[in-house]
Amino acid sequence: MHKSYPSTRVRPSPFYEITLSEGVTGFSAYNHMFMPTGYGDPEGEYWRLIRSVSMWDVAVERQVQLKGPDAAVLAQILSSRDLSNCKIGQGKYVAICNHDGILINDPILLKLEPQLFWLFIADSNIWFWARAIAAERKLKVEISEPDVSPLAIQGPKAEDVTAALFGDWVRGLKYFWFKETYLEDIPLVLARSGWSKQGGFELYLRDSGKAQKLWQRVKEAGQPWGIGPGSPNPAERIESGLLSYGGDTDENTNPFEVRLGKYVNLDLPDEVIGMKALKKIHQQGPKRHQLGMVLELPQAPPPQYRWKAIYKNGNKVGDMTASIWSWRLEKAIAYALISRDCQAGDRVEVEVESAAGLIGATLCELPFL
Repeated sequence: MHKSYPSTRVRPSPFYEITLSEGVTGFSAYNHMFMPTGYGDPEGEYWRLIRSVSMWDVAVERQVQLKGPDAAVLAQILSSRDLSNCKIGQGKYVAICNHDGILINDPILLKLEPQLFWLFIADSNIWFWARAIAAERKLKVEISEPDVSPLAIQGPKAEDVTAALFGDWVRGLKYFWFKETYLEDIPLVLARSGWSKQGGFELYLRDSGKAQKLWQRVKEAGQPWGIGPGSPNPAERIESGLLSYGGDTDENTNPFEVRLGKYVNLDLPDEVIGMKALKKIHQQGPKRHQLGMVLELPQAPPPQYRWKAIYKNGNKVGDMTASIWSWRLEKAIAYALISRDCQAGDRVEVEVESAAGLIGATLCELPFL
């Protein structure tokens, strides 16, 4: 892997050099940074996540920090989920919408202090959005991107590895809760979270200069459990029904269409951005919903670089937003963002990259596993 950076517009992660030494074979651009996408053995990396433990450079998942007297006010204005009961040391999965009720990010919000919050964002410029809203509302809050770079430990053995690093107290940490701590001289926020359903933790590194040291300490601690490098796994995330903002959503997607309705509290005041629109969408009912699909393919579907049309009885009814081969199911599976007239059990047809004609598929509920 060449070590030069292709553009100053795309930043390397603090873990970039060490992922090169670990044999990373590809990157994706995410939040103007390089995100590792694999280490040359997709199936092996998948089974490592499913059966043991994997470590991921996810520093691309940046923090938007809200700090000041009106930090809590701004956090609630941005979030369509009620934050009134959010405690210090707790994280909450939230939907951020624009004024039309369209989903523009789905971060984890962390409350570190009464006047200090982090938004652990997906791929979009929420930093600019938060600044604009704060200025518009004349709020007393400082919005910045702190020196925070997450390293994930994921898989059924992740708790053992994390306990070996920090002590058995981590076993009592609740899902989405976190603690500010140190690993030797490395300052961290340790959270039970991660973009998989296999269980795990995220180590929010608060000093990018100690990235290599942190990676080596995690790697050493994980050796008894077979730890190895990996990345957010597309097969596991689709099997598990995890949403990829920007991948499974478009410029018209609202939270109700992608199974985020339970994170929208419609009794919030209208000063929450998008709340008026969300109430109207909920009353009228969303036009689309997200389902799974089992594709009639005997092998892995080809790489998907754009959404593909789904048809029923010759009419376009939605789009396939992601597809993958499931090694556990031994089937080609996919996500559909599709008309609510279509339901699980319906048979449809879909376009597939590099395939002649349409491929048959059956709709199903999510998650697959």
